[in-house]
Amino acid sequence: MASRLQSLRRPLTIAAATAAVGGTGLYAYSNSRKHTISMPIVEAKRDSQGRIVPPTFPALKSRKEQLDDLRRHDGSSSDAEYDLLIIGGGATGTGIAVDAATRGLKVALVERDDFSSGTSSKSTKLVHGGVRYLEKAVMNLDYPQLELVIEALRERRTFLNIAPHLSNSVPILLPLQQWWQAPYMWCGTKAYDLLAGSQGLEGSYFMTKSKAWAEFPLLRRNNMVGALIYYDGQHNDSRMNVSLALTASLYGATVLNHFEVTSLEKDANGKITGVKGRDVLSSLDKDADGGQEFQIRAKGVINATGPFADAIEHMDDGSRKPLVSPAAGAHVILPGRICPNGKGLLEASTSDGRVVFVLPWQGKTLAGTTDNACEVEREPVALQKDVDFILTEVNKLLLPEAAVTRNDVLASWSGIRPLVRDPKAKNTESLVRSHLVTVSPSGLLTCAGGKWTTYRQMAEDAVDEAVKTFNLKPSSITLPDISGTGLPGFSTTGKCCTLTTPLIGAHGYSPELASQLMSVYSVDADVAQHLAVNYGDRAWAVLATNATSRLVPTLPFIEAEFRHGVRSEAACTAADLISRRTRMAFLDVGVALKALPRVIDIMAEELNWTEARKQLEWTQTVHFFKSMGLPEEKLNVTKEEVLSSIVQDVPPHHQPSPIRSEGGVQVGGLGSFDGTIAARNITPN
Repeated sequence: MASRLQSLRRPLTIAAATAAVGGTGLYAYSNSRKHTISMPIVEAKRDSQGRIVPPTFPALKSRKEQLDDLRRHDGSSSDAEYDLLIIGGGATGTGIAVDAATRGLKVALVERDDFSSGTSSKSTKLVHGGVRYLEKAVMNLDYPQLELVIEALRERRTFLNIAPHLSNSVPILLPLQQWWQAPYMWCGTKAYDLLAGSQGLEGSYFMTKSKAWAEFPLLRRNNMVGALIYYDGQHNDSRMNVSLALTASLYGATVLNHFEVTSLEKDANGKITGVKGRDVLSSLDKDADGGQEFQIRAKGVINATGPFADAIEHMDDGSRKPLVSPAAGAHVILPGRICPNGKGLLEASTSDGRVVFVLPWQGKTLAGTTDNACEVEREPVALQKDVDFILTEVNKLLLPEAAVTRNDVLASWSGIRPLVRDPKAKNTESLVRSHLVTVSPSGLLTCAGGKWTTYRQMAEDAVDEAVKTFNLKPSSITLPDISGTGLPGFSTTGKCCTLTTPLIGAHGYSPELASQLMSVYSVDADVAQHLAVNYGDRAWAVLATNATSRLVPTLPFIEAEFRHGVRSEAACTAADLISRRTRMAFLDVGVALKALPRVIDIMAEELNWTEARKQLEWTQTVHFFKSMGLPEEKLNVTKEEVLSSIVQDVPPHHQPSPIRSEGGVQVGGLGSFDGTIAARNITPN
């Protein structure tokens, strides 16, 4: 205990000093570290009249080319072997692929479903150290927990640097019910700011209750003495994941989704030499030859399959004890009226001690999460009791007349967090709070645990271990230009460089991008802003198709995005497009159902699908919508019923609450998408 107290002396001293300052400065705030991206990495080119010349970007390898690359690496020659083969296309796997490829290694990544089809698309969309984790670290004198908070705060800033179009800082309001909470909470948020050091965002500050009510008109009035605002990071998780996969591919990795590993290959000494796998999509297209298993050789195989890590571990050794302790986190999407000014809310005193976030996201309100032990499954569904728990906690923050009900839920989902047990620990029941990198006797390297915020550090640790374990030789290379502006390639040293390597879309992004898009293409302001913050500079490539018609009137998604997703982002199924290249299903599953017929028609045009394949896509995607909150009674709906408007624009359990007016404040109802995205770099007035 004494050593733990000694370890915590410095952070506790910081917190105490902050509290002392708070005695005279409680009502002051600091915004000395604002996250701003005022200039792009690469300026847009202009012609002699000063008009913007849209960039031309390098093409991604086709699916056939990627499959051919895998088949060539069959071990038939010294060159026919990868340095690393990564199983799993979530945040961890694609992060490893970027790290390894930029170190000059020959890399392949395969994913059974789609990039971010699992946990990596079903997060709370936060990039954070965790204020609650900080509180637990201090209260429990837990220095390892504190180190994790500090690590995550450092990595939080990396998101904002390498993918500014997909990441932003978000102010979060903590309502104060008692005066004694003010110095306690203020001390905690200031310690959170200070632990981030030079990587911090805007500073936390106190807000009067009258100003809090002005910012949140629906915020409950009774027993409120004021509020605290602190800042954390937010991102578009599946777009970030897809960007990692595309970046790795453009830097030379073979990256393929919808490819299943069926077994691990071993030599006479029991050491892993590669895998056998098959193209999942070939069976959908009735391509018997294309769907056959084939061998892929690699010096090292990395298991980065998140909640499914044990399935790959058991391919290696069927007697191995489980590594993953899965926990389900439910989330719901509610109308945007709850967080109207780009600020979020935190309910820190829930009925069972959990924290519930209420956050602005893509013009809607995201609320979650829960944390319950669960079974691992491919398409988990948010349990109704978890949805009800979230709604109950959200309503604690709102005026009684503004209470949300099941009818206000536009979408819901559950993500499975892969907490892990350390197989080397004496107590095998203990859970690792951070990530774990472990190598089996046969040479299977597994990287599991962690969270989205620390994906980059996890990847760096995994590649470091792989280089050592598999005796790999990273090399200095010149990476190709992926900015689309003709920059010279940049040289690497063979060491990890992912802290400063921009992802696809980042090079030409700035806050002016939306207005630049509007100056060249005739698109609405909300569409331009949507494209800028979802695609970055690749918005130019999206609009190059000139297919600017909206798929639905209430959301800013346009046809060009869906064609771009097929042509340039490896989307292979309707679910890939409607939930992970775009986020339509996550924002409103009822609207996504209405858009599905057109989405399938677009994909059929792009990929020459047969009528049978189109029908299969309909059936499979509607079934997938169950995991997005589509009610059971809608799972057998037909395309014809949707097209004939038998199915309403919003499913019955999504019908809006009656709109009422209380004291000049409109409450209830679904509200409408007003074309705004959660504001970036918000500062208090």
